[in-house]
This record gives sequence, structure tokens and C-alpha cells, in this order.
Amino acid sequence: MTQTYKQLQQQIETLQRQAEKLRKQESDGVITRIKVAIAHYGLTAEQLGFGAAAKGAKTKTKAEKAAPTRSAKFSDGQGNSWPGMGKRPHWLRDALAAGRTLEEFATGAASPKPKGTKLKTSRKRKSKAIYRDQAGHTWSGMGPRPRWLKEALDAGKTLEEMAA
Repeated sequence: MTQTYKQLQQQIETLQRQAEKLRKQESDGVITRIKVAIAHYGLTAEQLGFGAAAKGAKTKTKAEKAAPTRSAKFSDGQGNSWPGMGKRPHWLRDALAAGRTLEEFATGAASPKPKGTKLKTSRKRKSKAIYRDQAGHTWSGMGPRPRWLKEALDAGKTLEEMAA
């Protein structure tokens, strides 16, 4: 026998009530265990992260902690500034498009780079294979030892003998 839409809706409501009742029972059990642990270990609200921060004191986010403060290298004298990193702000782009130069906005915080110095570039270091077997297998000494090396060491060879 097929069920009607109304019957299915009633079943859904009944199941939702049952699910909510089970969730409340489970959460009550969790809360009880937490209270017992707090009492047993003598934990405070501050230790649990509910201290002054929960009462309105603002804590820094990860981004705020990680972001270094930079002094403005460019300013228009009307409160707009730019540290010289990232995308140029609209006020500076508009002024440059109107014919002004970047040097006009430079502040004393801009430190010119000495001539002749190059910026350091990070390059991936090529790993040199320092251990080799007769079959041509190599291992750089970094990371876990490969199977062929483990087998050679188990057979009585030493790392010094395998050094290329």
C-alpha cells in the first residue's frame, strides 16, 4: 500500500521528535561527564578559554598576529597611505592615471635599496644522490630509506660501502 504525502510528513515529524529527544539525552550525558572532569581536575573558565575573552576583551586573530605592521611608504597627505606591498590602492592608481608620479607620494619611511644588491630568490635545492647500488638505484639520504637499501643493509652491506 502506498503512503500519502501527509502520512510521510507525519512520519518525518515523529522521527524528528525522536531524534531531538536522543540528541538531548546524549548531550546531557556529555555535559555531565565534562562537569565531572572539571571538578576532578579543578579547571577554571580561563583554562577552558572562557575567561576575559568571553567577557568582551578582544583577542587577536591568527591573521592579526601573523601580519607584520608596515609603515606607510606612500601617502597623499589626506589620510590615504600604502606600505608599498600588494595591489596599489584606488586613490594611488587614480592619481598616477591623472599624471602624477609615484615619487610625489613617497614618505620618509621608504628606504631605498642599495644599488648593486640583488634580492634573494628561493630556489629548490636539487638533491644529490649520495647512496647508490650496482643496479643504479639511488637515495639522497633524505626521507625514509628505500626498500633496496634496507635489503642491502640486511644483507651485510654498510652505508659507507653504498656511498657514491
